[in-house]
Amino acid sequence: MIVFNNQPIGIFDSGVGGLSITKYIKQQLPHEQLIYVADTLHSPYGDKPPHSIIKIVNTVAEKLLQQKIKALVVACNTATVNTIELLRTQITIPIIGVEPAIKPATIHSKNKKVGVLVTQATANNPRFLSLIDKFSNGAEVIIQPCPGLVELIEQGDINALKCETLLNNYLIPLISEGVDTIVLGCTHYPFLLEKIKATCGDNIKIIDTAVPVTNELQRQLQNNQICAAVNNPSRIEFFSSKPSLLLDRLCTNLLDQEVSFKLF
Repeated sequence: MIVFNNQPIGIFDSGVGGLSITKYIKQQLPHEQLIYVADTLHSPYGDKPPHSIIKIVNTVAEKLLQQKIKALVVACNTATVNTIELLRTQITIPIIGVEPAIKPATIHSKNKKVGVLVTQATANNPRFLSLIDKFSNGAEVIIQPCPGLVELIEQGDINALKCETLLNNYLIPLISEGVDTIVLGCTHYPFLLEKIKATCGDNIKIIDTAVPVTNELQRQLQNNQICAAVNNPSRIEFFSSKPSLLLDRLCTNLLDQEVSFKLF
């Protein structure tokens, strides 16, 4: 007998970055109800020490569990590398994290040189560094911290000159090193995809994580027999620890749909 579960899926990030994954989940799993939390009160996570990130993420996860979610997507690279293992010891529902796509990048790279754009907290994280060691596949992996990018995206300033300047500062050294593949190691960065492509040109492949995260979520839903019924009306509820009209406008533009955040 087929069992359905129409409870919502919880998705959270320090801000709007996780919307890049949420958008793809909505496209691929159109019958699922989603709860998205932007923890803008504590954004960005990338400049915080691990113990602070763990405390913040535990609080968000506890509040999402009160919403009776059936699965949790940690749609933030920094939160994933700092908290995912601990969360899985505390929570019994499926938890899907976001990790930089090192393995497919190193497999794709022809000259075995891969660049990874990350926040400072991810760049320094031992779990992230161990992932590179595990999946480098003989390739040289160059870690590029990108301080300032998340803040500009959160402020809606992706077209500002400062954003272009920062991108050039981070990308041109990678290009000079001869990388042919660049991994977007933060869920905010796909919103800069066109600008990144404009700087890198057509010969450098850009990889983000929306597809593998959604595939893993779908696999977990099927394995645990908690998929929503096909007649279940899809919807997304938006919450923020610091809602504002600016956040509403920013996310409306990023998602191409009307977005209104409620206090989380």
